[in-house]
Amino acid sequence: MLTSELQSEIIRLKKEKRICILAHAYQSHDIWEVADYVGDSFGLSQQAAKSDAETVLMCGVRFMAETVKILSPQKRVILSNAEAGCPMAEQVKPELLLQLKAKYPDHTVVSYINTTASLKTLTDVCVTSSSAVKIVKNIKNDKILFIPDCNLGGWVQQQTPEKQFQFVPGGCPTHLLITPQNVEQARQKHPGALLLVHPECSAKVVQLADYIGSTTQIMDYAKRSTATEFIIGTENSIVQHLQFACPDKRFFALSKNCVCHNMKATTLGDVYECVRGIGGDEITLDTATLTAARHSIDEMLRLEQL
Repeated sequence: MLTSELQSEIIRLKKEKRICILAHAYQSHDIWEVADYVGDSFGLSQQAAKSDAETVLMCGVRFMAETVKILSPQKRVILSNAEAGCPMAEQVKPELLLQLKAKYPDHTVVSYINTTASLKTLTDVCVTSSSAVKIVKNIKNDKILFIPDCNLGGWVQQQTPEKQFQFVPGGCPTHLLITPQNVEQARQKHPGALLLVHPECSAKVVQLADYIGSTTQIMDYAKRSTATEFIIGTENSIVQHLQFACPDKRFFALSKNCVCHNMKATTLGDVYECVRGIGGDEITLDTATLTAARHSIDEMLRLEQL
């Protein structure tokens, strides 16, 4: 089949079987085109919760599918590719977090949404890259234990100097491939372009940026900006997506190495098999995990409204 024919069949089957397809922003554009919702991981989970679909297909990585299940326990949740994990989400094990909680008993545990469901059960409040600063500011406690990404945590710390932070060594291995040398080279090649980077990048890269934000925030900024050239400091698929969205503007990858192979594991063929009912991996979480993990997400939503 041609790509367009495969897409048409996926769309037909998802409507027939009442399947909601979620595509993270780092998925390929052919998957975007068959998705019901595209965006950052937590936003997708919220959209799935609002959907009346009986089955949700997550085109992303495992922790994202787990978050969908936490917010929609009554729905059948499928991860499109069983091998699609997130190295950062798996860096801190529950045993280590329990040790850290014992070592810092007076600290509020703040976990990036990019964590496993089991870690969320031991967490006081989750944050997203777009909400982290606001939520940390709204936490009454001035002592924060932030996991797992010390780069995102360090960026939040800079904007909340009134708080005391403890970190663990961790972060996104894909974003860590971007270096200050990449910035220097990109600036030389594209001197008029604005540099937009994700806070998962190293502090040395972040401090050189014109704008810092989540994946969705980066895309929204580029779309709204009157500037016409941008260097994109996040997963390279965003360059292509922005080229489709803004054909009158130019976009350049900050580093050719910034490619998430876990995100790229999912193919349009995987999506096709899933909607046919012969592929993917169903996410199952026990009641205790669903309840405990949901608490940290509900606390995030509460603090975000203050």
